[in-house]
Amino acid sequence: MAGLVHLLSCAALAVAAAAPAHAAEDPIGRLRWRSRVVVALAPTRDDPALARQRRLFAALGPEGGERDLVLVEAPEDTPDGAALHRRFGAGGGFTAILVGKDGGEKLRSAAPLGRETLFPVIDAMPMRRREVTPLRR
Repeated sequence: MAGLVHLLSCAALAVAAAAPAHAAEDPIGRLRWRSRVVVALAPTRDDPALARQRRLFAALGPEGGERDLVLVEAPEDTPDGAALHRRFGAGGGFTAILVGKDGGEKLRSAAPLGRETLFPVIDAMPMRRREVTPLRR
């Protein structure tokens, strides 16, 4: 019995130790099935295109919230940003990526994304249509 308890304790420690590494590999994994994510990949935190993406995202207002949109800034000089740059294979400049609730890439742009681009793409998604269509009995 003591051997089994020790084995389970070791397994629990191994899982706990692996959790932070997994989080670093997928910084947006916790948002899956909850949010649509605009990942703003930039070389640095003070990138002008990243600042523009912030402004465009803030201008979405409540309509962005209705679509469960979240902005994740990913400067390459941060651990999470570097992980997202690896995941999405971003080049050296700015890239904005819309990630659906399923975790899949839906749209990629070299320019910041605003409502004119985001809303039509999101509103055409089957999951979004189900969200806004009342259930029929």
